[in-house]
Amino acid sequence: MNTQKNTHKEKIGFQKLIAIFGIILFIGKIIAWKLTSSDAVFSDAMESIVNVISAFMGLYSLHLAAKPKDEDHPYGHGKVEFVTSGIEGALIAIAGVMIIYEGIHSLIVGKTLSKIDLGIWIIAATAIINYLLGYISIKKGERENSLVLISSGKHLQSDTITTLGVVASLVIVYFTKIYWLDSAVALSFGVYIIFVGYKIVRKSLSGIMDEQDPEILNQIIKILEKNRHTEWIDVHNMKIQQFGSSLHIDAHITLPWYYDLRDAHSEMENVILLLAGNIKRSIEFNFHMDDCKPISCPICQIKDCPVREKDFIKRVEWTPENVTSVDKHTIHGEEEKN
Repeated sequence: MNTQKNTHKEKIGFQKLIAIFGIILFIGKIIAWKLTSSDAVFSDAMESIVNVISAFMGLYSLHLAAKPKDEDHPYGHGKVEFVTSGIEGALIAIAGVMIIYEGIHSLIVGKTLSKIDLGIWIIAATAIINYLLGYISIKKGERENSLVLISSGKHLQSDTITTLGVVASLVIVYFTKIYWLDSAVALSFGVYIIFVGYKIVRKSLSGIMDEQDPEILNQIIKILEKNRHTEWIDVHNMKIQQFGSSLHIDAHITLPWYYDLRDAHSEMENVILLLAGNIKRSIEFNFHMDDCKPISCPICQIKDCPVREKDFIKRVEWTPENVTSVDKHTIHGEEEKN
């Protein structure tokens, strides 16, 4: 429990750092815009406002997600990470639209830039800092299974790409004096930003709607398949929900019908301990024990079964299809509803 609390504190501490740097970098970009009068730099500065807002939203969501379960939230508050991440993705997409708008406006009106060399150094410095912060945030988010930190990191890195686009356009304009290139480069990166925002929103919605995550499901199935006991006749009707960095797993496990309650519970505990020991995430289990039926005999690997009614035929390999199916596993097409 203390480890989990320390992890939440580390996430919140790092998100505070992102928020502080977001403000500093925004101020730097505003200074660069004032010096250069570049619309591309202005668009980049406006995107930094989104960075600052998103950083504080992420900070709030991490604080809320760290709260324990209560009567109103029996599964905890982890889902808030998906909500704030989705809003952040939407803000990223809006920033992309703003960049495109400013770029088109500049192409139509036309502008002459000034002090481009100084602006290049300032904007390049913000790009380097953003990229490093984004890289650290993504790695930390992946290590601690935090969608907020991952989204913040991707946001910072997408900001880095557009900022580098601004730097490139400033360098080209500085040497060629072709001022419309400043806006043209900003337009192309505005489209990229919208795409990044869409992907973040899409991932957030999948979490809110409890969409199946193939990566997590495959990881769990591989662990079970590699370490399965002969007594575990099948595992089916598996459903996985994500609450921030935590998982909730529902599943049915088919066990020999003649097991007493103590033996059946012991095997269920073996499954739980196996998954908990191999997945570096907080997991809540809700397992339902099913008794075996005659249709299970052909796939049951228990030797010398005292009540076997049919001969063993073959071992059924567990896959995402049969583990998530609501039916017990068979090899004859027989159905057993639960």
